[in-house]
Amino acid sequence: MDIKASDIKDLREKTGAGMMDCKKALVEAGGDAVKAEKLLKEWGLAGVEKRAGRATNEGRIFLAESAAAIAVVEIACETDFVARNEDFIKAGQGMAAQALAKGWDKPSAELENQVKDLASVIKENITLKRVILVKAGAGEWLHSYMHGEGKIGVVVRAKAEKAEAFKNAEVTGFIHDVALHIAAFRPMFLEQSRVDAAWIKEQEEIFQKQVEGDEKMKGKPANVVQGILKGKLNKLMSDICLMDQGFVKDEKQKVSAVMAAVGKAAGTPFSIADYVYVRVGEN
Repeated sequence: MDIKASDIKDLREKTGAGMMDCKKALVEAGGDAVKAEKLLKEWGLAGVEKRAGRATNEGRIFLAESAAAIAVVEIACETDFVARNEDFIKAGQGMAAQALAKGWDKPSAELENQVKDLASVIKENITLKRVILVKAGAGEWLHSYMHGEGKIGVVVRAKAEKAEAFKNAEVTGFIHDVALHIAAFRPMFLEQSRVDAAWIKEQEEIFQKQVEGDEKMKGKPANVVQGILKGKLNKLMSDICLMDQGFVKDEKQKVSAVMAAVGKAAGTPFSIADYVYVRVGEN
């Protein structure tokens, strides 16, 4: 029997069952959508829609990479048990590979459909949380790091004038350590120049109010007050900016200082152009 694609689509949207299951039900029901829906329920395949309201606080991050790009895909689910499910992991790895191959930098209808099919099989609310594509530009090198069974994913994009910089073990080792550092300390910004000026001004105003409300600061010279305000801002920057943070392997040195030293020893300067940090369950 010839079943219309539109009928399959309608039944899928109504029941949440997979496309092939919807087609099979429609064929057996002679094209009757009501009977087909009943069949799906009898088969235990209609239920994803009901599960859609459940919280998806668990999940897993998947990475697929080539020399030119790295795809990051986060798939959310209800339980940690499902996040460790072999079918869930296999499907997620396939979706990341597909995103990389097709150059997708955001969720696509094709991936959304695959996630819906997966949910109908596993019988749990599963959603496609995000898709990110990091591309390497001229003179750039990409490195990824996954932490905690796919709970945290990091991609670092490094840049150098000479391509041989990334053939140096000390350089690539440092970049790997930076990925570990980002996973551990989660900087908000790469460097101070990336911080919005309006946001910095807001923080300065907060610090100003704090100082004004501090009885110990009453009568202090203006230059002392300004020094304290500057110190507070510098401390904030060292907390939130990657380049200003104490390096994970030597907290007495800033990340920027260690990077410069590694570049000098290798005879080829390089920099961290940007990074991506993704943690399951966070926006």
